[in-house]
Amino acid sequence: MSAFSPRAWALSGGLAVLAGLTQAVALADPLGGQPHWWLQMLGLGALAALLARVALRLAVQAPRQATNRMTARMAQPPAGARPAVRFGAGFALGWLFALGWLTGTFWWLFISMHTYGGLAAPLAVLAVLALAGFLALYYAVAAGLFVACMPLAHEKEREKEDENAPGAPPRIKALRAALLFAALWTLAELARGTLLTGFPWGAGGYAHVDGPFAPLARWVGVYGIGFVAAWLMAFIALYAMQKHDGEEATQVALLVLGLVSWTWWLNQESQTATANPLPPMQVALLQGNIPQDEKFVPGTGVIDALRWYGQELREARATLVIAPETAIPVLPQQLPDGYWQGLLRRYGAAREGQSAQAALIGVPLGNASEGYTNSVMGLAPGQSAAYRYDKHHLVPFGEFIPPLFKWFVQLMNIPLGDFNRGALAQPSFAWQAQRLAPNICYEDLFGEELAARFGDPAAAPTAFVNLSNIGWFGDGVAIDQHLAISRMRAREFERPMLRATNTGATAIINAHGQVTHMQPRTTRGVLTGEFEGHTHLTPYAVWTARWRLWPLWAACAALALLCASWRKRHGR
Repeated sequence: MSAFSPRAWALSGGLAVLAGLTQAVALADPLGGQPHWWLQMLGLGALAALLARVALRLAVQAPRQATNRMTARMAQPPAGARPAVRFGAGFALGWLFALGWLTGTFWWLFISMHTYGGLAAPLAVLAVLALAGFLALYYAVAAGLFVACMPLAHEKEREKEDENAPGAPPRIKALRAALLFAALWTLAELARGTLLTGFPWGAGGYAHVDGPFAPLARWVGVYGIGFVAAWLMAFIALYAMQKHDGEEATQVALLVLGLVSWTWWLNQESQTATANPLPPMQVALLQGNIPQDEKFVPGTGVIDALRWYGQELREARATLVIAPETAIPVLPQQLPDGYWQGLLRRYGAAREGQSAQAALIGVPLGNASEGYTNSVMGLAPGQSAAYRYDKHHLVPFGEFIPPLFKWFVQLMNIPLGDFNRGALAQPSFAWQAQRLAPNICYEDLFGEELAARFGDPAAAPTAFVNLSNIGWFGDGVAIDQHLAISRMRAREFERPMLRATNTGATAIINAHGQVTHMQPRTTRGVLTGEFEGHTHLTPYAVWTARWRLWPLWAACAALALLCASWRKRHGR
């Protein structure tokens, strides 16, 4: 017999979706675009409480007709049925939570497919839901395993079978269960960010770029922050569900206070590490605000882009000038005569009465026989050849077509195609004392890939440069979410992030993840300011450069297995 009525299940499912939507809003609220770490923790804590409630109810469920030991044994479900029921219940709630969270996070994909791609609105809605539903499976499995293996539920079973069985203190029970929850949840986050090229947009840790756990970024990165947040909220939720005395509650409060104090100390360590930056450099970031539906149209957007960016690149006075992704929207061989040569001459030597200047420009490169790349060209005095960076992490459906999905791409009227992939660890653009590491569009979403450039400390980047064009997704939270992602990368590596975009957010982010200058979104203009590069290496940069994310995979898997083995020793 079910431990829940259909009405109770419907209520639990609705609460799971609502908690997921809460986590989506926490990443960038629709009113101000700011992340809210506390809201993310509330949403995830609500999920942990829902899952724990289901696990405990299923653990204590007893056959109503059992009047003695023999009839109770006969009424029990067959071996393996109860874990399957638990897994299924957790799977359903975890999937609903993640569906609400992910749909609420990247609903703006609808804009690119419908508004700019011409895909019928119902099909665009279904496509967004299908993507969110597929990615939600990672979290559904994690939630199902948590409910099936939760130590707290198995202790409840033991207490039900034997009232005199010794039990661990409530804080220990909550600690074990919370560690299992955090480990499984982080494994799901890692899987979403890695498997099938990875799409970790909106990972829970990004909500903490301004929170008390932000100092952990230099040590464990966004996934490590997500683990700590998941553990803490699960611990609080699970502890609150048990009976405990005042003395133990005081101990738990001191534990939480100690954790917050520890993160404060880590923040002081970060301030000390970044105390000796390189000399400031002036930078000009160009934001053309070319309408997305005209950007690649030869008679309108292309002419507008070539005229405006060409003029600003010629007239800029900053030491470093950066134009965004595909600022020049055509191949160099398709440019008007003398256009590219003029830029080479402009940045090839210092102008009279002016300091030398350099430029990074987003431009597609290649030809039909060798293929095309989404690239950045770097121009500076004294070069034997222009610097070149080719995008490594390509966008599915945008820059490469996954197998079996060509039919879907053909439904949309968007200039898509298969691009060649650049190498993982490409050299930085050396300019004066700086080593500038470009990344294009959502490449800054993959911190472990940016870390590959830190393998040789002597050649490690002193600053990141993100060149983007997310005008495909409208003027909404996609811009704010991407800004938070860039800020988290700045915190992890303690490197400034210079963002040049077509429509926003064009910004200068310092090594502490703080936005020091920002151009108003959807405006045309040049953002000028200074940044300070850094040469020290954070612990996160060191271990991800060597092992990528494998230490997190191993630690979370080992922790989950440890909890499972504890269940076998002490539970059913």
